[in-house]
Amino acid sequence: MITVTPDTFSLAQTFTISRGSKTHAHVLTVRVTRDGVTGWGECVPYPRYGDTLEKVTAQIESLPANISRADLQTALPAGSARNAVDCALWDHAAKAAGQRVWQLAGLPAPKPVPIAYTLSLNTPEVMRAEAAKHAHRPILKIKLGTPEDMPRLEAVRAGAPKSILIIDANEGWTPEIYADLAPHLIRLGVALVEQPLPQGADDMLGEIARPLPVAADESAHDAASLAALVGKYDVINLKLDKTGGLTEALRARNEAQRLGFKLMVGCMVGSSLAMAPATLVAQTASYCDLDGPLLLSQDRDNPLHYDGAGVHPPIAALWG
Repeated sequence: MITVTPDTFSLAQTFTISRGSKTHAHVLTVRVTRDGVTGWGECVPYPRYGDTLEKVTAQIESLPANISRADLQTALPAGSARNAVDCALWDHAAKAAGQRVWQLAGLPAPKPVPIAYTLSLNTPEVMRAEAAKHAHRPILKIKLGTPEDMPRLEAVRAGAPKSILIIDANEGWTPEIYADLAPHLIRLGVALVEQPLPQGADDMLGEIARPLPVAADESAHDAASLAALVGKYDVINLKLDKTGGLTEALRARNEAQRLGFKLMVGCMVGSSLAMAPATLVAQTASYCDLDGPLLLSQDRDNPLHYDGAGVHPPIAALWG
């Protein structure tokens, strides 16, 4: 039996990117029950990719109750619906076998991974205060993506002078804006810029020098999408809600490495259940952006543990 239910988690504060703001994380929880064993997974339907709670629920409910993980890969396209079911099937398999998912997948035992902490888009004054509040964190990810971003970036650097900075424009810049900003990003010690240009309008990145590494987010989905990004990007941001689950994320990770990309593992704003499978993918990543639960005012039972070492792998009581 496969069931899907909506859940809502309040955010600790309003979270804003260039496309809009949110105060709650609306997710779908999928449970797969077979032979008295229940596995579960979570997805975050994302409007940028044409998803709604209703559409994704209908996709999941259309599946045969006994579908296998192998058949799931062709039954649904890459995306959030397949992600939740795929992760639930992995969790079910681990519980049924009395093993951890990493053992079933033939992976090394996972370890804590350092994470980037995300600062929401806001006024320069607010962003400086938030940067100062989190200046103890080694990596800060800054949401930008407007024509007035330089004062924000300067403010964050002033608030957190020692942190490594990652910029996420969420497709919000034009080629002209990016060309103008790039030297300043380098001057301020930015380590990586994520998706500066819109998907489908990013050919310029293959025509210019990239002294600042550029990561593909909205332009990168599953393994098949990666070959077209060679020469335009240096880093691939893998998110399970884009790849369609852990199965494809592991495949995409291998393909990205084969093509010479560095890896970033990211997330939508969701609970610890959504992040748990991604911690396995992040083991070989250069950047880990699995901070979703830190942005919430509430989380699942048995949540992921975060400390100075980063995000720890999930305990079996949560997932896997």
